[in-house]
Amino acid sequence: MSGHGEERLRALWDRYASRYDRDMGLVERVWFRGGREWVCGQAAGEVLEVAVGTGRNLPYYPGDVRLTGMDFSPAMLDLAGRRAAELGREATLREADAQALPYDDASFDTVVCTLGLCGFPDQRVAITEMHRVLRPGGTLLLLDHVGSHHRPIWFGQRLLEKLTVSMLGDYQTRRPLPLVEEAGFVVRRRERLKLGTVERLAATKPVA
Repeated sequence: MSGHGEERLRALWDRYASRYDRDMGLVERVWFRGGREWVCGQAAGEVLEVAVGTGRNLPYYPGDVRLTGMDFSPAMLDLAGRRAAELGREATLREADAQALPYDDASFDTVVCTLGLCGFPDQRVAITEMHRVLRPGGTLLLLDHVGSHHRPIWFGQRLLEKLTVSMLGDYQTRRPLPLVEEAGFVVRRRERLKLGTVERLAATKPVA
């Protein structure tokens, strides 16, 4: 991201940060139940969480992972830092852009992104960056809301999207799976839930 678009999105998420956990509580219980556990339970080694937000995933990681989290919202990162301290979880947190990750090639064993790709201006670039920073044989773990394969639901999502994109840059009808495959990942496991509106993915970066 760059320029006024980046500044606007950061300002929107900084303002929303204090309400995020409260608003997501009910949504997650109804819509994404078990998703964070599914994703984080598979993480291992050096882990990068892209769009760590307020750190809602932190309780679900295995105790032996070495966690790095990044987000472009300083306010969200501040809340993530407080949560990590409360949990006694060591984590390196950094302000950064998911579309230009400030890490060397092949730096991580696992990359996690939950409910983040729906909000990146260019999810293709972000997925390509995730592929770059993963080591060969490394694992990509994703959870997100996606466009349903049921047309009436998809059209409803499309209408809602007009509001959510203007409010928080949040897209309702995206589906990362084709872009994950296009980037060179091999999908090992995928689950599509809630009438096709939620998808969980586990993919591997092939060994050359």
